[in-house]
Amino acid sequence: MPFKISDVVPAGTFARQEQPTIPGPGGLLIRPWQAADAPAVYEAFQDPVIQRWHARVADSVDEASGWIEGWVKAWPEERDAYWAIADAATDALVGRIALRLVVLADGQAEVAYWTMPSARGQGIAPRALTALSDWAFDEVGLHRLELTHAVANEASCRVALKTGFAPEGTKRSAVLHADGWHDMHLHARIRGAEG
Repeated sequence: MPFKISDVVPAGTFARQEQPTIPGPGGLLIRPWQAADAPAVYEAFQDPVIQRWHARVADSVDEASGWIEGWVKAWPEERDAYWAIADAATDALVGRIALRLVVLADGQAEVAYWTMPSARGQGIAPRALTALSDWAFDEVGLHRLELTHAVANEASCRVALKTGFAPEGTKRSAVLHADGWHDMHLHARIRGAEG
């Protein structure tokens, strides 16, 4: 039986092209991951703040290298897309941003990000999130981007609100962290909608 509604974004939209580099405001570059980024990823995951909000811990640079290999391979599979956030002048890693749980047919994905401890407080997450969201809407044609964060993660809530991801509610006891189950705030941005 045929579908009455066409796919919002056709399958193959990611896979038939190289993963792009997206310029960001204020000297940021959202670029594909490189093997040389592994030491910085390992360093990032030694940070207690990153460890608090993530289920994984990097035990070695080799393990971080394996993650990067997986992030690179995810692009043609069209389920997740991961980028490094780099300083455009030096190419130094300042964070990570991703489209996760991508469903091209439905025009939806979830955004996720973190920043290096040394790069916090400089507006990197909001600038990168705005650039990636604009690309996802304008270049890819996605319709809805979701952002979830632990209710206790006030910094992520500020980023969401600052970048137009409207609060939609609380998912109770939705994600297990090392310290137990966390309620999660759900935010979303819709293509063409304000707030």
